[in-house]
Amino acid sequence: MIKIITDSSSDLPKEIIEKFEITVVPLTININNHDYLEGIDLTQKEYFAKMFSSDELPKTSQPAPALFAEAFSTFSPDDELLCLTISSGLSGTYQSASIGKELSHSNVTVFDTLAGSLGHGLQIIRAAELAQNSYTIEQIIANLLEYREKMTILVLLDTLENIVKGGRLSKFQGSLAKILNIKVILERVSGGKVEILEKVRGKKRFQKRALEIISERGTDFSDITFGITHTGNEEEAEAIKLELIQQFHPKEIIINYMGATMGTYAGRGGMIISF
Repeated sequence: MIKIITDSSSDLPKEIIEKFEITVVPLTININNHDYLEGIDLTQKEYFAKMFSSDELPKTSQPAPALFAEAFSTFSPDDELLCLTISSGLSGTYQSASIGKELSHSNVTVFDTLAGSLGHGLQIIRAAELAQNSYTIEQIIANLLEYREKMTILVLLDTLENIVKGGRLSKFQGSLAKILNIKVILERVSGGKVEILEKVRGKKRFQKRALEIISERGTDFSDITFGITHTGNEEEAEAIKLELIQQFHPKEIIINYMGATMGTYAGRGGMIISF
């Protein structure tokens, strides 16, 4: 039997994790010199409350290889394990899982989703559904490679406050962007990293342009599942969901809070749309 393991950065809703019996290995979040296990010691709402009130950005660190080894070792030797991790371009989690595989001597295939948040999560759902339909590990990986290649991930930054806190932008540049009401759309690129796609002035134009980009990426979305994650701006995420339904009629739309890994940089009002 194929069992699915992942790390906590996939931002999957609890009901989906339970439905597919997915094992989640938590990342560690450090806020004001205090460590928390993501999803265990700290809820997503609590995390954002602490992040928004802190002068310094929280730091996330990948699970130690021993944590993955421990998770792998809980399964029967007859089980085939598939571990899907956050992009190796964003975190060292893939490497930790790969070392954990060697430590545990378990029958594990480690797969790099080259994605974060629900871009990562949607691939987990795909893998779990295929496993339920009796696909082999080899068939699942072949399917995931194609899915991963076609996937679009847009990161919508409503504010550059956290980019300034993280030292990737000067305070002057951040203040100028605020005065000019500049919003930024980033996209997942080759290697699983994110790069600036466009800069847009004004909130309405910002969200409208995101929908235009989606329309440019395809014509038939009837068999496509969208994932939307947010940093507490749930009403905006629901509004985007409504627009997606009206314009594109997708198969399904999943909405959830963004986790710490991506949420740290997305900042207040940030969203990620994956499809």
